[in-house]
Amino acid sequence: MSLDTFDPNQAENLPEIEKQIAVRCVEHAQTYWNLLEKIKGSKLRLTKYDDDIMQELEALLPDLYKSDDEIRVINEDSMKSAEGKKKWREFITKYEKKVADFNFGTLIRTNAADEYTQNNTIFLTRFQFYVFEIARCRRGMNDWVFEQAQKAKEGK
Repeated sequence: MSLDTFDPNQAENLPEIEKQIAVRCVEHAQTYWNLLEKIKGSKLRLTKYDDDIMQELEALLPDLYKSDDEIRVINEDSMKSAEGKKKWREFITKYEKKVADFNFGTLIRTNAADEYTQNNTIFLTRFQFYVFEIARCRRGMNDWVFEQAQKAKEGK
């Protein structure tokens, strides 16, 4: 099949590929969680573009940028609305050539105050993960993970 005639909307979902994607997403989530347990989120940099990403967030999605509540608890419906998709697409494409794997799918906690669980996890792009997690880290919303891990370590 020629790539010129490939229509992703008509592509068949292959179970083996879906399993590989799921495994990679879970590995990414575990790695990130392990990182948060070892380094206080407020001291963490996720990309070399963290400052630029936050400036773009403020410019392109100012309501999201200003709201701790919307950073802490992700509104998936807002992101996936027609208007939300358009705004996110504009944001994401600015980093297409800068951020590796920017468009790969990954998992994120919908509520930063809780761990990765079946009910607290959604699938989104790696870039969207960076946007939310950079903002969460800068606002200290992930520091509790480190503090909890330190208490557990002291309790042993």
